[in-house]
Amino acid sequence: MSIATIESLDHEGRGIARVDGKAIFIEGALPGERVEYSSYRKKAKFEQATATRLISESPQRVAPRCEFFGTCGGCSMQHLDAGAQVAAKQRVLEDSLWHIARLKPELIYPAIYGPTWGYRYRARLTVRQVPTKGGVLVGFHEKKSSYIADMRSCEILPSSIGHQLLALRALVGSLSIPDRVPQIEIAVGEDRTVVVLRTLLAPSPTDLARLRDFGAKHGFSMWIQPGGPDTAHPIDANDAQALTYTLPEFDLRLAFRPTDFTQVNVHINRLLIRRSMQLLEPRPGERIADLFCGLGNFSLPIARRGAQVVGVEGSAALVARAAANAAANGLSSLSEFLVANLFEATPKSIAGLGRIDKMLIDPPREGAIAVVKALGDNAPGRIVYVSCNPGTLARDAAVLVHEKGYRLRGAGVANMFPHTSHVESIALFER
Repeated sequence: MSIATIESLDHEGRGIARVDGKAIFIEGALPGERVEYSSYRKKAKFEQATATRLISESPQRVAPRCEFFGTCGGCSMQHLDAGAQVAAKQRVLEDSLWHIARLKPELIYPAIYGPTWGYRYRARLTVRQVPTKGGVLVGFHEKKSSYIADMRSCEILPSSIGHQLLALRALVGSLSIPDRVPQIEIAVGEDRTVVVLRTLLAPSPTDLARLRDFGAKHGFSMWIQPGGPDTAHPIDANDAQALTYTLPEFDLRLAFRPTDFTQVNVHINRLLIRRSMQLLEPRPGERIADLFCGLGNFSLPIARRGAQVVGVEGSAALVARAAANAAANGLSSLSEFLVANLFEATPKSIAGLGRIDKMLIDPPREGAIAVVKALGDNAPGRIVYVSCNPGTLARDAAVLVHEKGYRLRGAGVANMFPHTSHVESIALFER
């Protein structure tokens, strides 16, 4: 066994130590701790290891709330105080901006944070029949493994579903097709929860009756999905109405299907939208582009502030949902939505949007490199960039600042996924 002192955390929540000039990434270790560790992967310049014994303990170490922490791969930071998690994520953001883009924000925004338990309103659980472990397992993957964690509860899911994993296991095990249900998707709306079973074979009438009984007992709307996301449908027609979430600050209610992409943390989403609108400052008479707009999460607050918004999204289904949400909230006259593949954006396609005074970009993990490279002389004077990957944000920021003439006015994190290493952030660029 080897011993090391931990200097910092990496972007996956592992402790970083340096031994004889080599970086050692140690799972389960926190900054300031002295640990004994065992390496499971050795390379010339780094090693990956697991802490086997704490010699001295960080004052920021806490007891994990979930009994499956360390086995389940869903969380990696439950052993670190929640406030310290946010600080660590802020450091990851700043390090990414500096090491990738050689940029330091002019201002560090106060971190956005909220509830740390029961926050995950969307989840995709894997299902697998494992006779050696007693039958069906439902949950997240084990750490660094394709196996499903043998978990009986989940503390980051709302308790109404997080404490029903054993019941879900029993439900799938009671069906005629227990080995043909690979996935269960959870979607929690304002007034109900939908449970979607992905099915590779059609459930029998008896199966459907069991699903109905399960939904009635637990207060869930039960859906099945025989193919792609658009094939998902309720077992009973009276469960077909859309789910909704609200943005009270903007007097908005947005409808979505259980398989649509929405932010998993409704509390942080509201605060992130507030911060975005503070930075963007939409005003009547302005024309603002919302790229990767989804079903209108940022578009409709922009319109509610009186600006004309142009939402662009690659999914035709989400664009239709955004337009319907605009209509339902009385904002059709201030919004238009277009279908376009923004990963293939060109100067011509961006110019084709017409006059754009300001822009909000909220891309997936891949970032928005094609968009930022396509910006021309008539580019907007202000860009708010919401990111779920500090690496691609930094890459895109380098283009915006070093090639397009913007300044990085500020950046900060939002703790969208507490207890995980996921870093959500927001940045403001101006020129």
